[in-house]
Amino acid sequence: MNPLDRLLLATGLLIPLWLLAGVWLTAQAYPGYDHLQQAMSQLGAEGSPTQLWSPRVSNFPLAVLFALFAWGLARRWQGSTLARVSAVLVLLHGLGSLGTGWFPCDQGCAPAQPSLSQQLHNLSGLLMFLSLTLASALWAWLGKRLAGSRTLALFSLACVVLAIATVVLMGQAAQSGHLFGLYQRLNYGISVIWVAGLAWASLRPPANALRMAAI
Repeated sequence: MNPLDRLLLATGLLIPLWLLAGVWLTAQAYPGYDHLQQAMSQLGAEGSPTQLWSPRVSNFPLAVLFALFAWGLARRWQGSTLARVSAVLVLLHGLGSLGTGWFPCDQGCAPAQPSLSQQLHNLSGLLMFLSLTLASALWAWLGKRLAGSRTLALFSLACVVLAIATVVLMGQAAQSGHLFGLYQRLNYGISVIWVAGLAWASLRPPANALRMAAI
């Protein structure tokens, strides 16, 4: 593997750390912000004290990192159509991250009559969830067959199950108004940890490279 490919794949390891640091640092400038109750999107919402720089610290840099990782993923597993599809899904996730930053949600992020910006923000968030969940599902299939890693396959499957379970909890929390921030962080945390796991597995040589051409 050449240095460029290693560098591109290594961006996947950086994504969870960047997300954690970006959200934490931004929240420091938001008086009274509650990580357990409030959505991460509220950091960049209309009228929030961190509206202008929250997307510049989190959403936009993360979009770039996801795009770079998608490029590395496509190069690393170029012999597999399904792996390239997963790379496209990761790229779509990056576009979703860009969209959630470019289109801020309304104040509070849960208006009775959402603005166009709020609607586009919500669609971008849905794209983010669906893209990485589908990519994880693909690697639950590809992990053993392509990378020769049963661990990666089971890890990917577990992340799919947990992502779906936590998004259900997010919906319930949105209705009850209690602990939405916690469940959102668990949901997205699972997704970016999966990205880091895939990056780590992709940086290693496949256990059975002969299977690559057959997939």
